[in-house]
Amino acid sequence: MDITFRMSEGTFNYRVCAVMIQDGKLLVMRDERSPYSYLPGGRVKLHEAVEQAVLREVKEELGVDAKIIRPLWLVQNFFVEDVDQERYHELCLYFLVDVSHTGLLSLGESFSLAEGRHEHQFQWLAFERLEGEYLYPLFLKTAIFHLPDALELRTEYEYEETFQSGDQG
Repeated sequence: MDITFRMSEGTFNYRVCAVMIQDGKLLVMRDERSPYSYLPGGRVKLHEAVEQAVLREVKEELGVDAKIIRPLWLVQNFFVEDVDQERYHELCLYFLVDVSHTGLLSLGESFSLAEGRHEHQFQWLAFERLEGEYLYPLFLKTAIFHLPDALELRTEYEYEETFQSGDQG
C-alpha cells in the first residue's frame, strides 16, 4: 500500500526520487499524462525502507538494478499539480543513484520503456538546459549544480499562495 492519502484540503505523498547523472546530464522522464519532465521514482509503500523504495522504483521504471551512492535531499514540497490542479503536501527523499554498470547508458540520449500499460519517455538532459525545461521540482534546475555531501533538508513552495495555516511554532 502506497503512503498517500487524500483529504478535502489536498493530498499527502511520501515519495522517493532517483538522481541519475552522467557526463553533466540528468536523467528525466515523462509519461503520457504529464506535460512536464520529472525524476524517476515514486511512492514509498507502508513498511518499506526508503532505500528499498528508490531501488524498486528504478527497477520498475527502467528495468535495471541500480546502486545508491548517497541520500541528497529530504524535501518538504507544497505544490499544485499542473495536470489535475490538486494541492499536494509531499515528503520526498532524493538519492544520488549509480546506473553506470547497468547498460542503461547504451540506450542513447532519449529512449522509451514500458512499465505495465504505461509508456515512459526518458531523456538525458544537460544541466545547462534544465533552466529552460518544463521540469519539476523547480529547485533541481539550480540545486543540481551543487549536490550536498550529506543529507540536506529543503522546504519548497511551488505555488503563488501558501498552504500555511495555524501556529508556526
